[in-house]
Amino acid sequence: MNEADALEIIQRAIMTVLVVSGPIVGAAMIVGLAIALIQALTQVQEMTLTFVPKIVAILVALSLAAPFIGARINAFAEQVYSRIETGL
Repeated sequence: MNEADALEIIQRAIMTVLVVSGPIVGAAMIVGLAIALIQALTQVQEMTLTFVPKIVAILVALSLAAPFIGARINAFAEQVYSRIETGL
């Protein structure tokens, strides 16, 4: 394995992390924006109001996206292990 192979594996790992974390971060961002809009419209500035809906949204998104996340991580691991096995 040379430097180019190591860089390619690192790039694929970073891309896998970004793709896998996308649904969870997206759900948290959408809920955060909705709560911020509601707080701005109603003038209710309670700091703890944002945490519970975000946690619930993250858990729901994680439970719905778990098969996708597992498949992506499994595919990346298989690629890395096959490269190790073949010595490339």
